[in-house]
This record gives sequence, structure tokens and C-alpha cells, in this order.
Amino acid sequence: MIRKIDTNWKICDAFIWRGEYLHPIRDFNTFDMDKLIGIDEQKELLLKNTESFINNKGGLNVLLYGPRGCGKSTLVRAVFTKYLQTNLKIVQISTQDVSIIPIFVDAMRIQPYKFIIFCDDLSFESDDNSYKALKVILDGSIERIPDNVLLYATSNRKHLMQEFQSDNTNTQIINNEIHFQDAVEERISLSDRFSLNIPFYKSSVEEYLKIVSLYFNDELSNELKTKALSYATQRGSKSGRVAQDFYRAIKVGLIRI
Repeated sequence: MIRKIDTNWKICDAFIWRGEYLHPIRDFNTFDMDKLIGIDEQKELLLKNTESFINNKGGLNVLLYGPRGCGKSTLVRAVFTKYLQTNLKIVQISTQDVSIIPIFVDAMRIQPYKFIIFCDDLSFESDDNSYKALKVILDGSIERIPDNVLLYATSNRKHLMQEFQSDNTNTQIINNEIHFQDAVEERISLSDRFSLNIPFYKSSVEEYLKIVSLYFNDELSNELKTKALSYATQRGSKSGRVAQDFYRAIKVGLIRI
């Protein structure tokens, strides 16, 4: 059982928790902010929040939620790319390891750096209580939440947890107010603990084709547009991730033009 995090934070700007040890990232997966299309409002919110945090003006814990492949994780990477080699340290922790977050917060509290704990694709099953460890950084306890630590999380689920039709069975309307049963209240309250919720939506055809054109650094021919849309139909999505996969498939010769 891990009881203490003891690492040399000077050696790297970003780390990944591997379950038993903290791995320093020597080759950060950077991303150019300008290649993110159709999410200008989301970009502005996350950039402003991160910059305020780094400049000692405070910041908010952030939940980015929406359909798969719509740019949530990529936006976080792009923001981190912009602020690498500042006083910011990034630590990525997977959903199955969130119970260790309080121990990380203890270690980070006394450091001279700013920390963002990043949980990608955060979600919990109905019988998983490990999410309660997040309350240390979202709500605090008898110990004040440190000023130098924030949590950024992405999720396909707005409320982070599984939702069932049966959850609404005991929902009541009293004096025109909706009163959910405890299970639903717990799910809603978890996402509400993130002070900044940033929603993402599916890309339009125009946005998808614009993303594809950015990868090719040129205007798309009619043939390439047709193939790009056909590829998106096969994949069931017109996301930035699908646009990137289409570009890669062209480059390695899996799709001929």
C-alpha cells in the first residue's frame, strides 16, 4: 500500500502514475492549439482558468464532458503544451487509481510548484465508491484544499457514473420541485463538485471537413471530401479523432486517392 509520494519534481514537467510508481514523461505528447476546430469557447475557458492558476490568481477544478472523440483530452493536452516549462507540473492518474489522489495532494501541498492532476476518461460503475477520494481535492475536509493543486478530468458521462432507468423510479415532484432518489443525487452532486463544467458536442460536417483539411494543410478536393465523409460514416462519428485517423489511413496507403 502506498502511504507517501516521494519524488524529485525538478526532473520533469509531466508524470504518469503507473499504479506503483510515478513515471516521468520525457517525450510529452504535444498538440497545436490552432488545430482544434469548433471548440473556441471551450478553449478560451480552459486557457483562462489555467493561466489564472499559474499566475497565482486562483483556478477552478474542471470537468470536460461530451461524446467520444470530440476533443476533450486533446484540448487538455494542447493547454498543457502551451504551459510546459513554466511552474506547472502535470500528473496523470487513471480512474482505477483515484484513491491515491489524497496522498498526492499531501505531497504536492508543500511543494513550490503548481500542480494539475489529470484524470482522462473519468467514470465510475454503480458499485464503485472510489470516487469519494476526489472529495479531498474538490471539497476539502478538516484540512483546507491547497492553493497549488487543481483537478482536470474528462468524461463521456456528464455525471461521471452509470445511470439506470430504475434510478428515476422513486423520483417525486413536490410543489413543482423535482426530488431525486439518493442514488441520483449522489451522481449529480459528484459532477457538481467541479466548479467549472465544460460541455462538448458532436462536430458538424463543415467542422469535420475543416479538421481534415488542417491535417492535409490544403483545401480538400471533392474526391477527398467524399472519402473523408464515407470514412466518418463507417466509423459512426465526425470527430477530430476520426479526422486524424482518416489522415493517417491515407498516409500509410490504407485508403487510396
